Amino acid sequence: MFGFNHVLSRRHFMKHMAAGFSALALPSFQFISGLRAAAPELKKKGKSIIILWMSGGPPTIDLWDLKPGAPTNFEDYEPVPTAAEGIKISPFLPKVASQMKELVIIRSLSTNEGSHDRGTQLMHTSRAPNPVVTYPSIGSMATYQMRDYNKDLDLPSFISIGGSRGGAGFLGAFYAPFNLQNPGTPPANIRPPRSLGTGLTEKERIRRRQRLFYAVEDSFASRVAPHAANDEQKMKDLGYATKDHAEIYGKAFNLVASDRGKVFEIGAEDQKYVEEYGNNGFGRGCLMARKLVEAGVTAVEVNLGGWDLHGNTLPTLQNQRLPVLDNGMGTLVKDLKERGLWQDTVLVWMGEFGRTPRINQNAGRDHWPRCWSVVIGGGAIQGGQVYGSTNADGTNVKDDKCSVADVFATLYKGMGIDPATQIRDNLGRPMPITEGKPLKGLV
Repeated sequence: MFGFNHVLSRRHFMKHMAAGFSALALPSFQFISGLRAAAPELKKKGKSIIILWMSGGPPTIDLWDLKPGAPTNFEDYEPVPTAAEGIKISPFLPKVASQMKELVIIRSLSTNEGSHDRGTQLMHTSRAPNPVVTYPSIGSMATYQMRDYNKDLDLPSFISIGGSRGGAGFLGAFYAPFNLQNPGTPPANIRPPRSLGTGLTEKERIRRRQRLFYAVEDSFASRVAPHAANDEQKMKDLGYATKDHAEIYGKAFNLVASDRGKVFEIGAEDQKYVEEYGNNGFGRGCLMARKLVEAGVTAVEVNLGGWDLHGNTLPTLQNQRLPVLDNGMGTLVKDLKERGLWQDTVLVWMGEFGRTPRINQNAGRDHWPRCWSVVIGGGAIQGGQVYGSTNADGTNVKDDKCSVADVFATLYKGMGIDPATQIRDNLGRPMPITEGKPLKGLV
């Protein structure tokens, strides 16, 4: 059917496999090889996105949309002015407040997923969870849309720091995030072992192993494919599996062989920034995000957990969450701006939902997706604004209600990506990358 009844070269195999794919085979096959592109050239062409993910559901009413004087506000907890005229936020975010001219607070987001898992999926994909279609996260989708700009990058194009919350879905494993658990510490096995290959350089040893891997892979395909030649679905499954397997290993080989793996380290020259960002996982993650987008990486997600605050919300915010968030986020915006990267980097701060305006019996807040806030900025997004509003006690949207799809459309447009761009899901159905419309006046 596809000419598998003879021994194939790798190139011949992939060429004929690709020829048999229908429109379901998205995205088309790419290998990263001969990779030595300069980061400044990449940054002239494509934009990046940094996702600051607040796992657990942050009480946005206590951060970005305080209600002084209302029974829903914690006693004596007053908002303070920021660098942007007329915008007030939590008094425990002074570094972020100083950068508010670069940011937009969207106060009128309304969603309908109040569980952690479903809310996480919604806020990473802009679509409700679906048992039939696994949608790609915004990081994977942005990486796919920017694939022409990062094809020569010898680093993963999507990196998640502190644990991944969104995957590549129907785009395939090639666009899944590379997980970095400990920012500042190089990933395990990023350097080839020194115990083998006497007389060869590290790069020569890893390339020799790569050639062996390809030889084994070609042998596997030539032996297995004939048994599936009369079953179209098996041929498709074999094609997807072989393609993903080869692409993932291709990325790994090139990363190990590259000198650019040093970007994962926090060296002596970075120590002066560590205290400013915060010497903790989130602070180092934000510093790493700056280093990665500076190196040409398209998407970086930095995770900060601990927001599931059903009790003792205010003291936890004051003493734990907000100082960590303020140092990391505030310094990140400042650093990107000072390095000339802000116009090429879109940033979004968000969690899976907000928290109830009502303060419960445990001095905490429960899950609340009806009306809450996210913060965006960078790229073509015009900062120093508030979009939408909630009513006096924060229980409902008052003006300019918007959806997560609208937020995603704004983020994509801020990156220079048309949110109406069509893509096909794993069932072959065409669909826009998000169903929303960019929010007026923000881009």
